[in-house]
Amino acid sequence: MHRSAYIFLLLTTLLWGGNSVAGKLAVDHVSPMTLVFLRWVLAVLIMLPIGFRTIRKDWPVVRKHWLVLAALGASGFTLFNTIFYTALNYTTAINVSIEQAAMPILIIVANFVFFRLRVNWAQIAGVVLTIAGVILTACHGDPRRLLTLELNFGDAIMLVAVLLYSGYSVGLRLKPVMHWQSLMLAMSIAALITSLPFFLWEIAAGKVIVPDARGWTVIVYTAIGASVISQIFYIRGNELIGANRAGLFINLVPIFGTLLSVLIVGETFQLYQALALLLVLGGISLAEYSGRKMAHLALARTR
Repeated sequence: MHRSAYIFLLLTTLLWGGNSVAGKLAVDHVSPMTLVFLRWVLAVLIMLPIGFRTIRKDWPVVRKHWLVLAALGASGFTLFNTIFYTALNYTTAINVSIEQAAMPILIIVANFVFFRLRVNWAQIAGVVLTIAGVILTACHGDPRRLLTLELNFGDAIMLVAVLLYSGYSVGLRLKPVMHWQSLMLAMSIAALITSLPFFLWEIAAGKVIVPDARGWTVIVYTAIGASVISQIFYIRGNELIGANRAGLFINLVPIFGTLLSVLIVGETFQLYQALALLLVLGGISLAEYSGRKMAHLALARTR
């Protein structure tokens, strides 16, 4: 079971890392809110023929739990990306990467507060190692860069985005029992609806950049890879090993993003990037080994 979860979560973070590169490639080729809106238009069009039959069967469940589904779709799918793109206009990629590293900690804290899920010291040590890997990547192997960081409006709203996605990860425990196709279609529709006001604001503000060929390539990738496939994998990974353990994989996103930048954008591969990857993978391995032992002990007690 856990091996399948690892595959799902590794593929998820790889696709999200590609989303970071896509965001770089989108600059001046499609405006941020237009990108968010069109990716969910395309995602809904992809999911409709796949999930139409199942959502008809699950409609009583959807109608009963529409508020939970809408909140999950809005927070995890739309608002996080909208705030993320906006934050990058005011702060640096270094700050954003470090701030995203707080997600696993927030997930663990929220799960303890709301569901009394405990962690042990090995899991905490694993979290610390993954954060060290993210910071090493963000500061390009030079910790002295951390002394020059300045907090601003972009950092403040990025913290809101971090809270939203952490809440989404924990909130997946509350999703109703239904077919995954119905779940994904319902949340995609919620994401599309909540992205519309931001798109209309961008039009009214005269800030729209109509996508060109590269812009449409980015939109197609973010819709299929970073929206539909990755979200399905992340939800499944959460189901298999829980939000605490799945959330730790999020710290692979800046690592994969950096490595994909080397392959796609042509950036130079550095020694610190290899060290950062080892730190993050080592932290996940340590936390997972301990997490599996705790899960087995809990299962044994219930028998």
